[in-house]
Amino acid sequence: MRRSFTVALERYGYGMSAAADGLTALELFRDEQFDLLILDVMLPGLDGIGLCRRVRETSLVPVLMMSARGDGLDVVAGLEAGADDYVVKPVDTYVLVARIRSLLRRATYAPPAPAPSPGAADGDVLVFGDLTVDTAGMEVSVGGAPVALTPTELKLLLEFAAHPGVVLERHTLLRNVWEYGWDGDSRVVDLCVQRLRRKLGRERIETVRGFGYKLRR
Repeated sequence: MRRSFTVALERYGYGMSAAADGLTALELFRDEQFDLLILDVMLPGLDGIGLCRRVRETSLVPVLMMSARGDGLDVVAGLEAGADDYVVKPVDTYVLVARIRSLLRRATYAPPAPAPSPGAADGDVLVFGDLTVDTAGMEVSVGGAPVALTPTELKLLLEFAAHPGVVLERHTLLRNVWEYGWDGDSRVVDLCVQRLRRKLGRERIETVRGFGYKLRR
């Protein structure tokens, strides 16, 4: 599978480095510069979950997790470890490429101009209490301290910040942030919101049961 995906993705124009186990992959990651990582959950030596955690200690590079099970603890554990999205094996190459393209777009995302808001200090900076979101500089701070967000976490926060106080449904977030053209797995939304809460403060994003989430004004 590793060889077939490497050949297929190279045909789409991607430069690839492949590793047969987690420890070798970690060495590659430390020695080279990558735009995106694809991690299989079931890696020998150091599994994909552990590898993702090690990567997140030093990097915000987009991570796509690959799992043999579409439902279960593997998916949840991968997303909690910091993965941005996941695909389930077996996966068609065109689906894998679509997820890769979506993640790479998030990594170079330029947000639309937010609607006027009482929280806006100027056209590019939004302030919600001690949370400051610089939409031009793509920087976030809480209480003046910078907060490091992955591209997916940042795009999700920007989506909330563009609609403060408005309830955003999960399928809307899947479409606007993850670019799912169909109803995807809402767990990616729930777990990414959990990661945002850990970094920004649990009270910042409110759950509206049965509907979705909203950023408190």
